[in-house]
Amino acid sequence: MGTAFARQIMETKPNQQARVIWLTGLPCSGKTTIGVGLEQKLISNGFLVRMLDGDVTRKGICSDLGFSGADRNENIRRIAEISKLFAESGIITINAFITPTEKLRNMARDIIGSDYFINVYVNAPLNLCEQRDIKGMYKKARNGEIKEFTGVSAPFEPPLEAAIEINTSFSDPDQSIHKLFEYILPLITVYK
Repeated sequence: MGTAFARQIMETKPNQQARVIWLTGLPCSGKTTIGVGLEQKLISNGFLVRMLDGDVTRKGICSDLGFSGADRNENIRRIAEISKLFAESGIITINAFITPTEKLRNMARDIIGSDYFINVYVNAPLNLCEQRDIKGMYKKARNGEIKEFTGVSAPFEPPLEAAIEINTSFSDPDQSIHKLFEYILPLITVYK
């Protein structure tokens, strides 16, 4: 049974179209908050969904990786491969990962497949992200305690082709979640 045929059959089980919703943005921009809220909203509307978050995967499947350039690439590669497997099973996957460069986002899109990859830019200015930082990561990065920290000592490239941009400096979490839900809904719904 071919992958495309298997995906088509699997999608009829939950009656949805599999997609990988990839939330990218600076640390503390709101990716996880929006991802968790979207996951809850989709599940409450009958969708089969799985959320993957950087903090969680770094404790499990990617626990052997550091934060060097090579390790960051491998982290995103592994997440993209897992997401592809979920999509092939008909599951909607929400990913909340910084994914700081266009090269990394393109790699994830290439692995998953452009028909299933939805790039969502969670945009917030650096100063607001620093204000939201309850873990003190930005402060540690500015003090030199964390090397290669995205937004401080490592670059973040805003996506060139995001499917949708959610600016969290202008909307509260509920508004951001609702905006993304409204955008995603027609892309995942199977119309009969």
